[in-house]
Amino acid sequence: MKLPQVALSLAVLALLVSFAVADVPTIVVDGQPYVDLNRLAADLKAKVDAKADDVFAELKSGTHVVRFTRNWARIVVDGTPLVLDAPVRVKDGRWIVPRSFVTEVLPRFSPAATAAAPTVSATLEEMRVRSYPSFTRVVLETSAPVTHKLDGVESGALRVRLFGLAGRARAEDVADGFVDTVKLGRAGNDSVLAVSFTGVPGELKASALSDPPRLVLDFMKPAETGPRPATPTAGPLRTIVIDAGHGGHDPGATGPGGLMEKDLVLDVTRRVAKLVEDRLDIKVLLSRDGDHFVPLKDRTSFANRERADLFVSIHANAHALATQEGVETYFLSSEATDIAARRTAALENSVVQLEKPAASRGGSGPQDLLRAVLWDLAQSDFLVESSRLAEVVQDSMTRSLRIPNRGVKQAGFYVLGGAAMPAVLIEIGFVTNPREEKRLRESKYRDEIARAIFSGIAEYRRHWDQRMRASVERR
Repeated sequence: MKLPQVALSLAVLALLVSFAVADVPTIVVDGQPYVDLNRLAADLKAKVDAKADDVFAELKSGTHVVRFTRNWARIVVDGTPLVLDAPVRVKDGRWIVPRSFVTEVLPRFSPAATAAAPTVSATLEEMRVRSYPSFTRVVLETSAPVTHKLDGVESGALRVRLFGLAGRARAEDVADGFVDTVKLGRAGNDSVLAVSFTGVPGELKASALSDPPRLVLDFMKPAETGPRPATPTAGPLRTIVIDAGHGGHDPGATGPGGLMEKDLVLDVTRRVAKLVEDRLDIKVLLSRDGDHFVPLKDRTSFANRERADLFVSIHANAHALATQEGVETYFLSSEATDIAARRTAALENSVVQLEKPAASRGGSGPQDLLRAVLWDLAQSDFLVESSRLAEVVQDSMTRSLRIPNRGVKQAGFYVLGGAAMPAVLIEIGFVTNPREEKRLRESKYRDEIARAIFSGIAEYRRHWDQRMRASVERR
């Protein structure tokens, strides 16, 4: 019997991979084995578009397309997201991919390999929920891969059966205007996820990720086709969410003179908001407008629900060395720019330890916070715009404030991970530096900071409008 053309090409690809792996030299970076993407493509007789200065790269073989993002572990294979065990990198002008892409991902494309995959009993490690403008995402992190099927609708809830999945019952109130609650319970040897909706149930789109095994269930809102593109064709900038870091029982960093980060950044945030609303005619929403605690994921979920066009998170830095000074601006990446960036992200991510106890969340909490960022990689779709916003804001701050420029950096900030729009995190100075703390206490200096951030947003808006007009003229 003849195999269909697509199945045949997949089987041939898997066979080619088995020979290619042995011949492709390994490049070791930070203890991880990598292979050269161009060399791999040549051995597979595939086409590759991977320029050293680009953010994205593509590998094409027959009808199949694999899309890579610089410094991200997530790849997209024929439209389906997968997560590798290490980020894709550019080193010495060459795109390199983790060797696991060759040994574990490509062979899975073979129909024979898929059919032979055994069903393995698994336990639930964690359940996570995030709201987006066009869908609500439920992620089930498990000890081993699980399969699922729709069990239909019962008592107004869409039911998804998870075969062989064991674990305690879980429940989460979502109330995002689309999904009311998500509940996970046992059903014999399986588990059943019951998702109740405010109105009409949405279409389910599922994908499986690895390392660790995760089942990603996206419940799409009716009459929606997906998130808005992060391009000028999306329309003018209308809404910005400005996020004041920390708050409530989380003071953030505290200076030697007692200045608390939560108070400083809330004051600066309010000043920025007033400038933007008064001078740019853009609606500004604050993730918090008082001294109260907001969980990290709720900050970007709020921005998603409000369909914000930009998300700007304002923080103050801290360091064990009191001489550290300057400003820096971050956008999200699974790979930190440097050790200092990794330390800053770890410090900001530690806020999750102050959130609700693990038992009430229905899980033990992520042991690796970077992994918690990777489960919901919406930001990879907005990487270019986020980097542009970070550049103009950082440039504006260093020029206006005449303060050391620590640069634009990338790191795995949990608070940015779920934003379905361009998003940046600004560190406006070190409260742990006595000299900077003294300046940060001054109302005049806070005004200068606010004006600098406002000027950066205004400049980004100007460039955005120019590109939008150019896009319209090209049509």
